[in-house]
Amino acid sequence: MKHLTILVPDAQTSLNTFACIIGAYDIFTRANQHWVGQGKDPVFTVCLAGVSENAVIQQDIMSIRPEFRLSQVAGTNLILIPAISLDFERPEGGNIELTGWIREQYNKGAEVASMCSGGLMLASTGLLDGKSCSIHWNAVDKLKNLFPRVLVKTERLITDAEGIYTNGGGYSFLNLVLYLVEKYYNRETAIYCSKIYQIEIDRQNQSAFTIFTGQKAHGDEVIRKAQAFIEDHFREKISVQDLSTRFAVGRRNFDRRFIKATGNTPVEYVQRVKVESAKKSLESTRKTISEVMYEVGYADVKAFREVFRRITGMSPLEYKNKYNKEGADLAAMS
Repeated sequence: MKHLTILVPDAQTSLNTFACIIGAYDIFTRANQHWVGQGKDPVFTVCLAGVSENAVIQQDIMSIRPEFRLSQVAGTNLILIPAISLDFERPEGGNIELTGWIREQYNKGAEVASMCSGGLMLASTGLLDGKSCSIHWNAVDKLKNLFPRVLVKTERLITDAEGIYTNGGGYSFLNLVLYLVEKYYNRETAIYCSKIYQIEIDRQNQSAFTIFTGQKAHGDEVIRKAQAFIEDHFREKISVQDLSTRFAVGRRNFDRRFIKATGNTPVEYVQRVKVESAKKSLESTRKTISEVMYEVGYADVKAFREVFRRITGMSPLEYKNKYNKEGADLAAMS
């Protein structure tokens, strides 16, 4: 029988930490029960482990106490790292010991999976250097700034490389758990769990959930002014040359500084601002796709659709049908 360790952080926790721990424990326990019901031995012994049995993570309404100390877990096959607080900068308290233990177990052959912002904890072990990582869209900039050697896959819901798994954010950790159930049990068990818990299986992309706000936590005041100009004038035709001239910076230097500060080229930034505005219109108004397209400054339907799909993973019509209840109801009545 394999051993699954769900980590209980010693500090830097949030309510989402609880959700990840409880959700993962529940689903893997149910997968084991289903497996045993078919006359097979359980795949995993599932345990909660922390730096101390007395280390309780606590919020106002609940607390979780680990079943075992890390020192009692000599070896494990799979480690799950739950979400942590988004104010994370570096491991604190007993979490320093947790990161060392994760690194040690991985080097012994264990696989490791991080859920949501737990990717920050995983990155702090150094195991993600040069590897792909997905994380909640709201933590992407922090991950890039703290751990520049990590290959951040903003649009991916799940990454899987060299025995390390990561996932996007929020409650999409449930999709990662199903992914691991399929890997360690089989497809039929993953489908069973998806039906029991009513989780949509095989989600691959988190782009449609991203709310683009632009990276502004940088020290380049000229680029911050350029961002503000783009956000105020995105409906107009904006060229990179015009921007660099407006802010008295050479074109090549402007491009370099913009990418360094925001993680996007100036053209990508303009596109993302336009698409974010289009998404809000598609979600909340009865405007047609063409009306929205013109409103955000596009005149070419094909170009608008291509950019929208590249950024969100969906066509404008698919997005409207998914998120605009009034539009969906009208479509159903017609």
